Amino acid sequence: MSSNGSLTLPRTQPLSDGSNITLRLLRRVDIVEFLAFTQSLADHDLLFLRTDITDAGIVADWLDNVEAGRIVTIIAERDGRIFGYGSLHLSNTPWSQHVGELRVLINGELRGQGLGRALTDAIFAQALDRGIQKMVAQMTIDQKGAIATFEELGFRAEALLRDHVKDRNGEKHDLLVYSHDVHEFQSQMDAYGMSEAASGL
Repeated sequence: MSSNGSLTLPRTQPLSDGSNITLRLLRRVDIVEFLAFTQSLADHDLLFLRTDITDAGIVADWLDNVEAGRIVTIIAERDGRIFGYGSLHLSNTPWSQHVGELRVLINGELRGQGLGRALTDAIFAQALDRGIQKMVAQMTIDQKGAIATFEELGFRAEALLRDHVKDRNGEKHDLLVYSHDVHEFQSQMDAYGMSEAASGL
């Protein structure tokens, strides 16, 4: 999959409003700008995450994992400002090394411009390139845009966890777990000679 256009980074990504943004890998020198992005997000956007990515120490640990190859993070950047990211979180446990978790977050200013889809495509390509066989993603049930994007990519709902996350006001929310059989998807593309045409997934 190394010839897949979605693997090419950095690259310029056109958005539906006619503007462009750069997609590239997150680096340790980006920590200040990355924290500025995460700390600008609404509380509801952070509900489904496993850690508090507005905390500088946690982001520093994240960058340690990026450098160790346990997390792949692609950021969307324009004029030195980060507007979103997509991450592939790899498992350290022997029984689930074939599974990767996909996470995508976008600044409200650029939602609806195709950036979420572009980041999801880019991370999905990274997963394929690493031989990941199953992808999972989590979101609250009211995140309609994210749900639509994942379903377009072939993700299907696997579980609905009632009252599974609680916001800072103590209100409970349902959590959806989506999954995708990447290995089967890649095998189908290879069988039909479609891999090279699938740079946009």
